[in-house]
Amino acid sequence: MSNNQRKDRFLQSIPQASIDNDPGFAQRAKFNFSFFCAGEDAGENFQDWEHSKLCGLLHKLKDYGRESLQHWQRETAGKSGTVLAIYGGFPLRSEFKHPKHVPHQARWGRFRIDQATRLVGFILPPEYEGKRDPLSGAMFDCNTFYVVFLDQEHRFYKTEPR
Repeated sequence: MSNNQRKDRFLQSIPQASIDNDPGFAQRAKFNFSFFCAGEDAGENFQDWEHSKLCGLLHKLKDYGRESLQHWQRETAGKSGTVLAIYGGFPLRSEFKHPKHVPHQARWGRFRIDQATRLVGFILPPEYEGKRDPLSGAMFDCNTFYVVFLDQEHRFYKTEPR
């Protein structure tokens, strides 16, 4: 009898999930922080945020990673916005400066974290979908959001004068 219980516990411990039977696996958004910067011409650094604020950000990233970037561009948030807004070029009305290490082809945008807090970064233009990096041969991924700034007070894209 005890052998059967041990066997049953063992069988229950084997993972059932599979990449092959998860229909949305390949479409899930990815977040890359390799372009992240903070300083006098940029947003905040991680240590500038309270612990609870950082925890909130990580929970949002976990949730946002369950769907594609296109999904979040359609998902409404607030009175007239979306969870993810892609602006295209760097906004003219911004307290931030375009970092020199961010590619000129970047399509700038932001994720809404809470009422005033934004995660600012960029995506690749659609013409890179399915293309390979000429230097590494790796495929470009247009479903990755490259995080550049933490914006706790909505200063990246100013919609009204403060």
